[in-house]
Amino acid sequence: MAGIRIGGLASGMDIDTLVSDLMKAERIPLDKLAQKKQTLEWQRDSYREMNKLLQELDDTLFTNKDSIGRESTFLKKTVSSSNDSLVSAKAINSQTNITSTIDVSSLASAQTWKSSGTINYTKQNAELKFKVTDPGSTTSRNVSISIKDTDTLDNVISKINSSGLGVTAMKEKIYDSVSDSYKDTIVLSNNKTGSGAKIEYATGSTQDSTIQFMQHLGFEWDANNPTQLKVDKQGSNAVVKVNGYQMEQTSNTFTINGVEYTAKGITTNSGSVTISSSTDVDGILDSIVKFVDKYNEVIEKINEKTSETRYRDYQPLTDEQKADMEEKTIELWEEKAKSGLLKNDSILNSSLDKMRINLYTPVSNQTLTDGFNQLSDIGITTTSNYLDKGKLTIDEDKLREKIQEDPSAIFKLFNSEGTTDATQGVAKRLRSTIKNTISSVEEKAGNSLRLNSQFTIGKNIISIDEQIDRFEDRLTQIEDRYWRQFTAMEQAISQSNQQSSYLMQQFSM
Repeated sequence: MAGIRIGGLASGMDIDTLVSDLMKAERIPLDKLAQKKQTLEWQRDSYREMNKLLQELDDTLFTNKDSIGRESTFLKKTVSSSNDSLVSAKAINSQTNITSTIDVSSLASAQTWKSSGTINYTKQNAELKFKVTDPGSTTSRNVSISIKDTDTLDNVISKINSSGLGVTAMKEKIYDSVSDSYKDTIVLSNNKTGSGAKIEYATGSTQDSTIQFMQHLGFEWDANNPTQLKVDKQGSNAVVKVNGYQMEQTSNTFTINGVEYTAKGITTNSGSVTISSSTDVDGILDSIVKFVDKYNEVIEKINEKTSETRYRDYQPLTDEQKADMEEKTIELWEEKAKSGLLKNDSILNSSLDKMRINLYTPVSNQTLTDGFNQLSDIGITTTSNYLDKGKLTIDEDKLREKIQEDPSAIFKLFNSEGTTDATQGVAKRLRSTIKNTISSVEEKAGNSLRLNSQFTIGKNIISIDEQIDRFEDRLTQIEDRYWRQFTAMEQAISQSNQQSSYLMQQFSM
């Protein structure tokens, strides 16, 4: 605990200012430690920024939609219909280009059940159990609906819709000619089109409860099939001919050989609809361009970081220094202080060299097609400007020609499997290099999930924090010592002044 501090009452000196100025000199080593810590934190953040860029490149290769690491990217097709209002189509995973003729003689429709009697719903507790068969299915599934005595009719309809029964329930008003009035009715419409749908009560202890409850809602049970709810309108299948082969489909949308067809109308009067597909050259080209653009962006930013000038005279500013500076001046200063923290970094420079090799080395894999063994074969080469440091450029005419020729061969160039770099596809090689680089950088600079004790820069920051704590303790001791010395001086001066005053009093007597 600090002793009593006397601040210049006897001497008239500004002791607070004197001690503060003396401590400024004593704090210089502490400021240097804080600057060193700030530099390490900036360097850590710069490393992580590079890892973020590398991860974005990996996502462009394999994760993002339409990335070059997805086979579906190279199966893109443009599909056209001679009469889109009757039959439309789109490619899902079609391997080859097709030309098909489609005839539609009938469309699929959904089955409905309608309450024909008077709705006589009363609130009650009931456990409804059904056996449901979906259109086109040969097996049934069990569905339960729990009704509470607090449920209104609207609540019951909502529970039917969310129960898994596979229908949409609606309450409608219809005109009754007998009573010359409108009455409520409930319509259940199957969520799927096609024939063969059934709603039955499940036999068991709740059988009677289910039967009676549906009757209270105005529904009837089929006289010919007593376990089944009486159908108002039977569902039907779509009847189509594809290249002369007739088939039935439970849905108006169906897939054949990777092409999804949607029947919208009957073609009897208008004649057959022709569906044709071709390679989506523009779509595939766009995916490859996105990869090249991202690769160029990443190597440009990493090259900038590893070649930045290091301004060693610009150290991080202390809080006291910032207090005397304008915000713009601080910004410009820190810009220079942060510059060059990754200059000539061995991890990043090695990664750049490895990525260039990944791209330029031909792929020696037997699964590849002749003429599709390296990027230059498909029109992707390095720029002629050596200052670009390995950026890629695309001959679009040549790439379009190669896409049209064999898009699957381009996919293999990027993604062929192999046990060595030489046999792996270009994208696979890049992913391996990116993964190794990210791992090496994380060993040095960590990531947002790692503790400081788990990576090199973090351990250095911990060490500096410990030094700062020890030095702050020492500064406290030094400041106390200064105050003790000045306090002793003040006490001595005060005592001397008292003695002088006493002597003067004695001489004046």
